[in-house]
Amino acid sequence: MVLQSKQALFLTRQRARHNRPLTHRVHRTTPKPGNIDREHNYPDTRYEHFLASAIATYPHFAEAARKRKNLGNLLHDAVAESNKWQHGGNTHFGALILLLPLAMAEGNTVKAHEIVKKTTTEDAIHFYQAFKEADVNVPKVSKLSLHDQNATIEIHREKKTLYQLMQIAETYDEIAREWTHRFPLTREAHKLLVNHTKNQNADINEAIVQTYLEILKTEPDTFIQTKHNRKTAIQTSKQAANIINQIKKEGYANTLPEIKKFDTHLLSEKINPGSTADIIIAGLFLLLLGGYRY
Repeated sequence: MVLQSKQALFLTRQRARHNRPLTHRVHRTTPKPGNIDREHNYPDTRYEHFLASAIATYPHFAEAARKRKNLGNLLHDAVAESNKWQHGGNTHFGALILLLPLAMAEGNTVKAHEIVKKTTTEDAIHFYQAFKEADVNVPKVSKLSLHDQNATIEIHREKKTLYQLMQIAETYDEIAREWTHRFPLTREAHKLLVNHTKNQNADINEAIVQTYLEILKTEPDTFIQTKHNRKTAIQTSKQAANIINQIKKEGYANTLPEIKKFDTHLLSEKINPGSTADIIIAGLFLLLLGGYRY
């Protein structure tokens, strides 16, 4: 029994190492409304930038699975490595925040929450350094702003941990909220993906898009809110809800024209549900870690 347990743990860690680049390539290849994918690029960021970044950060997920570095170091190193191999800007910051603790926890969200709760002030400082290098779009706040060059001094003085910073950010950032609330949307995305892929003939692309729309319907995207406003985020969620209702009534294939129309609208208005995409990556990571193959 002990041998079997050790073997199972080894296989899980091995999957945690290998699943990340596969996770992102499957996710990014699937055309999702408003996102960069194999059919759409942005002026400064292309599909290929995401692929390069996904491959480049693989060694840091191997490190995460082996638990040889703390979370802040892993995040900072992964961002730095991503930037070495592509010039498309921020490709994976939100996804890395979710996936690295999940990789450290072998996909167990309870363990992942325990890991993030134990983060340190050093992790917080590495996080700020990684943010600066990734050039992430976040809201400006009055205290401990990620845009404030002196924030790390204050963090060190107040001995703030990275988890405590996420607690501050959870009111306006759904990725931070994943950390502080035990990865609820990640678990929901995983549950939906499992449900949509349980049929042997299920199409992984359809499963990802439908799950993406279901999460977007439920949770107004905070990246949209940051880049545009709360009203736009809520309206986008309502549009996603309408499409999900149509899928339930008419099926995915018959709703595909509406999905494509929604995609065109979001791209033309530069509305990118980026936080939702990060959640889907995390859910897909758990799906693949659980043994799903297509």
